Parts: sequence; C-alpha cells; structure tokens
Amino acid sequence: MFGLIGNFGPWELGFILIIILIIVGPGKLPQVGQSIGKAIQNFKKAREDDDEKELDTGKEDKKIPEEYKDKE
Repeated sequence: MFGLIGNFGPWELGFILIIILIIVGPGKLPQVGQSIGKAIQNFKKAREDDDEKELDTGKEDKKIPEEYKDKE
C-alpha cells in the first residue's frame, strides 16, 4: 500500500503537471514556480542555520556555578 508513495513515473508527473496547469493557468505558472523555488531555498537555509546553531552550542564553555563546586 505505501510502496506506491514516491514512485512517480513519467505518466504520473505529466498528469500532475496538467492538473497544475488547469488550476493555475499558463500565465501564472512561472510565478508559482518561482514561489515554490524560493520556499524550498528558504527551507534549506533555515535547516542549515539550525544545524550551525546546534554545532555552535557545543563549543561554549559550560561554567559550573560556585555552589556546586567541591569546596576543599
């Protein structure tokens, strides 16, 4: 049942493109493509920024409060 998800052949992709053309129209298709491209680009940038933040948090020195240090 779930094996069919993600297996798009040329007929399925053509059918999807025809449906998009009917819904959006040929005049606005470049705008829709540009919007989708920008959304994907922003998503990738946000994901990379998040990964960099995770790596940066490990570099910080952790200071132990004085009350938790062993007193000699």
